[in-house]
Amino acid sequence: MTDEIAAVLSQVRGLVDEYRGSCLWFLRDDYYPTTPTEAARVLAAIERHGDVTAFRKAATLRRWLSLHFSAPSAAS
Repeated sequence: MTDEIAAVLSQVRGLVDEYRGSCLWFLRDDYYPTTPTEAARVLAAIERHGDVTAFRKAATLRRWLSLHFSAPSAAS
């Protein structure tokens, strides 16, 4: 894992802490995403269930992930 992805995952963990009670209530108390794919899924949930500020924070990180990380395709 690159330093950049590790830094973004750290920021995602911070958002999980910040929004766990308000829009990620369905996650286990000890859950944190460990891969870019999991992080993108959690960020999408924050965008869906959070307020405007949460949406903006999550969208910024999710865009970065989508631009800098691509999962292997099914054809590979």
